[in-house]
Amino acid sequence: MKRRFKKSTIVPAILLVYLAFMAYIGRSMFYSDERAKYIAVIAVTTAIIILLHFSLKRKEKLQQQREEAADNDK
Repeated sequence: MKRRFKKSTIVPAILLVYLAFMAYIGRSMFYSDERAKYIAVIAVTTAIIILLHFSLKRKEKLQQQREEAADNDK
């Protein structure tokens, strides 16, 4: 059974939605003196989510290669 959406897409997408919601809640920091901190936190979190996406994508690729190798050995 093939999944419609891969884990490497779903998890980062959910985290991005969560980040957007949290950024909306904390938008008062943007308008106060803590603008640099607000932007830095969002930038670092976005970078981590992007790294997570590529890490999960690599993991899925390695798992697929192992499954294909196991199928070829049969």
